[in-house]
Amino acid sequence: MSNKAPTLRQFQDRFPTEESCLDHLMRVRFGDRHDCAKCDRNAHFYRVKARRSFACEYCGAQVYPTAGTPFDKTRTPLRDWFFVMFQFCASRNGVAAKEVERQLGVTYKTAWRMCHMIRTYMGMVDGDSPLGGSGAVVEIDETQIGGHEPGQRGRSLAKKKVVMGMLERGGRVTTTVVANWKISSLMPQITTHVVKGATINTDFMRSYRRLTAMGYTHDKVNHNAGRYVSDTGAHVQSIEAYWAQLKRGINGTHIHVSAKHLPKYLGEFEYRYNMRHEPHLMLRPVDN
Repeated sequence: MSNKAPTLRQFQDRFPTEESCLDHLMRVRFGDRHDCAKCDRNAHFYRVKARRSFACEYCGAQVYPTAGTPFDKTRTPLRDWFFVMFQFCASRNGVAAKEVERQLGVTYKTAWRMCHMIRTYMGMVDGDSPLGGSGAVVEIDETQIGGHEPGQRGRSLAKKKVVMGMLERGGRVTTTVVANWKISSLMPQITTHVVKGATINTDFMRSYRRLTAMGYTHDKVNHNAGRYVSDTGAHVQSIEAYWAQLKRGINGTHIHVSAKHLPKYLGEFEYRYNMRHEPHLMLRPVDN
């Protein structure tokens, strides 16, 4: 199987109708056959006409594959949901709710809700597995991301949030909003997301000075001296490149994001980065 992301034409061929979307959702969640909760028999479930449900071939008990998903209790067609998800997976810099509004012909409120529910789900699916295993180097850095508060005007009044990033070279990235640059804010994140004993590269910020005492191999690069790679090969260029990509997406696509919803945007970009080597799995086909 190709590991390339699906094209728009491939997506349209796979999901041409509402029924094809619902069938895909059913098979992804429950498979072609599963044990019926009512009669306890391994059964095939048949589509129920005019409902988003499937019925057991033996007892007729119904299963709703949209239950517990972002598609539950929504009148928006599944084809629209799937198309927006395709856009999220195909785009490198994110999808604006205003663009979804124009393309689907829905209200801005509906488009905004769809986008934020998809972002939330992307963050849940991606998870935060530990970094630094098997001798991998973890780069740690922080950045500021600004968001305008309601009623404020001018970039000088934009309130910025500190975002901490931990990136395993050749592997995954984890980002989180922290209160500040102090040790009390940064160290708990490191101990939670980086395995003990891992090699960590940072800049010379004092908040990282305890890493060696905490059981990590700590190597630093002095940016203040104009150095971007130390004599030992330490650098944080990978996480800085990720910051550049994240900010291009936020500033170019969304203009600004509020502090309230910033974690959702971080989860979206994390998911896209962590799936970069297997983009075909974002909307993976179901095995027959």
